[in-house]
Amino acid sequence: MLYPKRTRYRKYRKGVCSRGCETGGTQLGFGRYGIRSCGAGRISYRAIEAARRAISGQFRRNGKIWVRVFADLPITGKPTEVRMGKGKGNPTGWIARASTGQIPFEMDGVSLSDARQAAALAAHKLRLSTKFVHWS
Repeated sequence: MLYPKRTRYRKYRKGVCSRGCETGGTQLGFGRYGIRSCGAGRISYRAIEAARRAISGQFRRNGKIWVRVFADLPITGKPTEVRMGKGKGNPTGWIARASTGQIPFEMDGVSLSDARQAAALAAHKLRLSTKFVHWS
């Protein structure tokens, strides 16, 4: 699973995802094909792993995949049927913030049609609206 070995603090504040277009991570840096987020949002560590498995299953051990996002922010949750108040809940999972234009996944070593189909499968796993991009 994708989460950090240690963090500075156990619980973080929620914060907001950057609504504007991000400057870093918006261009293809490793592969020929990629998935670009069309909106800002959060991606859970389970969704990142599910999308990565969907891509690698489509490639059948061919090609290479780069995951450019990392779930490093803890998300807290209170147990069910607990009254209001009494502080913040315990950490339950990890998320990565994705801003508009960021590329979470890159692919290489496969044909255009395979990469496009794998990107469609991965897009179903993510909560963001995405777009397929290729290097030209």
